Amino acid sequence: MTTIAPAAPGIRPRIAGLTAESVFVTRSLRHSLRDGESLSMSIMLPVMLMLLFTFVFGGAIDPSGGYVDYVVPGIILLCAGFGAAHTAVYVAGDMQAGIIDRFRTMPLRASAVLTGHVVSSLLRNLLATGVVIGVALLVGFRPTAGLWGWMGAIGIIALYILAITYLFAAIGLAAKSPEGASGYGFIILFIPYLSSAFVPVETMPSWLQWIADNQPVTPIIEAIRSLLMGTPMDDSGWLAILWCVGILAVAFAWGAWLFRRKARS
Repeated sequence: MTTIAPAAPGIRPRIAGLTAESVFVTRSLRHSLRDGESLSMSIMLPVMLMLLFTFVFGGAIDPSGGYVDYVVPGIILLCAGFGAAHTAVYVAGDMQAGIIDRFRTMPLRASAVLTGHVVSSLLRNLLATGVVIGVALLVGFRPTAGLWGWMGAIGIIALYILAITYLFAAIGLAAKSPEGASGYGFIILFIPYLSSAFVPVETMPSWLQWIADNQPVTPIIEAIRSLLMGTPMDDSGWLAILWCVGILAVAFAWGAWLFRRKARS
């Protein structure tokens, strides 16, 4: 049973506990089950890219046939990005349909609506990532990680998914339409291509190496690659965590501010 604490005049009360969050998580999961096309595309696109890079480009990049071991960590982040991008479209669709206007009249925390979308996306993306890793194993991916290596890699992947999903949710609030949210999301999805996801950074032009070395995706990929394949970690581990936490903090604050701003409009 939902209880609402008394509030002073002019101040909306907040729904107690985590009731609001649980309601919106359930709502978003139901929408995800009904929208099977988005989930299937979030899986199919990364799998197709992995097969493309492994069997079409892989022989030219690494004639030894070991390119699949190099490319899988980058494909995992692409999978997370494709799945998270749908969150922006869902949030923008809610805004355009007017349902958020209804929610804003209720005693909700600003974070509750976004949290529902984000948690649902996190679960979808973890499922999609598991499928992608399974296909990678079928086509020759051979990680050397033990239990702790896998747990560390999954932890970083989950943290990245959480951060980028909150970012996409905020973009969905800021966009004026689902189409606009999709367009802004495409820019973010392009970032992994300017990292060490598909080729070593040192093979890039010198001016591009600086960009690849100083953007968030490269240390995250290198940390996952190190945990799964035993490559040198160097400072990639703590940089990956710092980038994810920083993106999460900024996206959370931006999304809450946008929600409150629209509530006052």
